[in-house]
Amino acid sequence: MAYHDGDANMCSVWLCSRNDAISNASVMFTALGVLGMGTVWPDLLVAGEMVALALTAAVAVVRHARAELALASARR
Repeated sequence: MAYHDGDANMCSVWLCSRNDAISNASVMFTALGVLGMGTVWPDLLVAGEMVALALTAAVAVVRHARAELALASARR
């Protein structure tokens, strides 16, 4: 948590690490769901969750980087 407010690179590393941890835990629980239910729906739901995590992290990093670029341009 200490690094999630750093520059765009630190923010990106933090978000990717967070998303990996969430995704890994979700996949483990999903395996149990697929085994117990005998259907692919838990798999599809977690895939959607992973897409949402990746897209929200990408948007956050791009916004952070653009803000840094704007600040650097203003200093010139």
